[in-house]
Amino acid sequence: MKNPLKLTLACTDADQTRDFTRGPVEAEGIEITYLALDIPEMFHRFIVNREFDVSECSFGRYITLRSQGDASLTALPVFASRIFRHSAIFVRRDGPVRRPEDLRGRRVGIPSVSQTAVIYIRGLLVHEYGIPLDAVQWVEDDVSALDPQLLAGEIDALACADPPASFHQPETGVVRLIDDYRAVEAASFRKTGVFPIMHVIAMQTKILDAHPWAARSLYKAFEEAKRGSLTRFANASVACFPLPWVPALLDDARKALGPDWWPYGLEPNRTTLEAFLGFAFEQGVLARRLTPEELFPASLI
Repeated sequence: MKNPLKLTLACTDADQTRDFTRGPVEAEGIEITYLALDIPEMFHRFIVNREFDVSECSFGRYITLRSQGDASLTALPVFASRIFRHSAIFVRRDGPVRRPEDLRGRRVGIPSVSQTAVIYIRGLLVHEYGIPLDAVQWVEDDVSALDPQLLAGEIDALACADPPASFHQPETGVVRLIDDYRAVEAASFRKTGVFPIMHVIAMQTKILDAHPWAARSLYKAFEEAKRGSLTRFANASVACFPLPWVPALLDDARKALGPDWWPYGLEPNRTTLEAFLGFAFEQGVLARRLTPEELFPASLI
């Protein structure tokens, strides 16, 4: 590679990116220095301090900045993390909330109104369960502070990206509100076509302005890395992941989401993107309504 563009790249060490971050996949014309960081540190150092050229980035934080006129970061339509969020509401087993509809009139803890997972959770409560935002009293605090409030009955539910500590302690009686969440999430996808996007890959816009070709080069590398991951996952003769029944999980994903269940690019994800942007605007997270086309480089639309 002659005189490559040298870029720092921070992202989690996920299998769908590993062939690029650790090889053998390369981005044409680019030499990366990869940093494997945990999510809170990575997001702070990139979004707040701008320490990296390219990084995995909170989708909620990214669209918030864009709506406020801050275009200093530009996302690629590469979705490093996707998770359905019906499973992310926690309650006391002996508490008053037994089904989502019971959240009406209740106190619900959230870590932040702009957390990506929370935007999706509040959106599905409104659009799938008919609970208006103002029918719930939202209590905003750190999960570590909300967890004891849930145990004490001071809040009736906790909605957050990662399960609270009490969930991992069976004696506390904290459980998921929706126990059969896989079936519920699959049914939700069949109805709405929304497979929630949590994290995007973003780059500093000043680098994109100076090297506009770099966006497509990076996109192609991430796409190739993802294909390698899916090939490993589909290899029934070798257990590449330490999980039982991997072929069955693969079959379930194909049946529920279709043959390309983790697509990159704008058009295959338009339904999810439009839903998320709509949720965020309805919830007051965005300063103005955005379109999917405003999120990504024109060369990748």
